[in-house]
Amino acid sequence: MDVSLATSAGRADRSNEDFVGAVPGAVVLLDGAGIPGAESLCLHGVAWYTHRLGGAMLGHLSRGDGRELAAILATAIGEIAAEHGDTCDIADPSSPQATVAMVRAQQDRLDWLLLADSFLIIDQVDAGPVVITDDREVTARRECSAPLAGIARGTPEYDRVRASCVTALRARRNQPGGYWIAKDDPRAAREAVTGSRSLADLNGVALLSNGASRIVNPYGRTDWPGVLDLLRAGGPAGVIACVRQAEAQTTGGADAHSPDDATVAHCTHLPR
Repeated sequence: MDVSLATSAGRADRSNEDFVGAVPGAVVLLDGAGIPGAESLCLHGVAWYTHRLGGAMLGHLSRGDGRELAAILATAIGEIAAEHGDTCDIADPSSPQATVAMVRAQQDRLDWLLLADSFLIIDQVDAGPVVITDDREVTARRECSAPLAGIARGTPEYDRVRASCVTALRARRNQPGGYWIAKDDPRAAREAVTGSRSLADLNGVALLSNGASRIVNPYGRTDWPGVLDLLRAGGPAGVIACVRQAEAQTTGGADAHSPDDATVAHCTHLPR
């Protein structure tokens, strides 16, 4: 399996909180998250968390022992929680956390795992791409933000209601009926979206962090088949360059978004 990787920090003055890495036959991509102003909760920070968790996952994958991907993720979450649980308030909802995307080619199958809103594109041999994500956080965010409808931005009322919406969203994190993310509780791994396909059916697969997926939504610069075309033409770095171009062209407009870390992994020549 050939693997191409690229990652880019959203801002030059901040650490890249994404992580991507590969071992023979497997790839891990993490999109770190944390709450600004919550640095006192964890003296290490989000980038440290994603790199430690990603490294632990790759270490277990490299053993090639056939363990289920959810079990590997659960073990890694537990290891990193133990590593800084005595020094940091890892149970606080605002402490470092990460979305997870993981693929493994093993024997004649491709296995995958997704936890929260990163994206997997399956490039099929005889059909269009299949796009898989875990959209429970997006659904929870939309539901929790409903009270903001009709309230003018920039007003004290908007700020007050928005703060209550954020609190409501955090309360749904790693809870039944809410959404799941890698953080301090290994049991979150049981809730991941998982699947498997025959390698004979696939040309390749791609993993995208939420920041990289912006090229499709909200920017609408291409569709998912178009992302595969971009990957074939310019690799992961080409996709990220298009994201940065879209960000620059929408700065200050109605569709503007703060630049986000963007990471892409592209796997081709899958073993058959």
